[in-house]
Amino acid sequence: MVKDAEGLNQPPGNYPFLESLLNAKGLTDKGIWSIRDVAGIFAVKSRAVYDWIANGKLAVRDLPGRGRFLSEDLEEFLRNSKRPPKGRRGSQGER
Repeated sequence: MVKDAEGLNQPPGNYPFLESLLNAKGLTDKGIWSIRDVAGIFAVKSRAVYDWIANGKLAVRDLPGRGRFLSEDLEEFLRNSKRPPKGRRGSQGER
């Protein structure tokens, strides 16, 4: 079972992208994450997390402590992180 922000047990599979990433890194879902935690999960510096927040890519919660995220925020971030495929040149650009 995975615990949510209120400490209630939730069945696995609520956050498939996050759970997959955490499993690959040997981590478990904490429910509430700090900026340092998020930086560690994504193997980036804290500055990158602050940039994601400033650019509106990652929602931050007003919870006790500085910059807190819920698992659902990280799941949403992962869902929205998909890059569109690089476009092929149309008939005008081909020779």
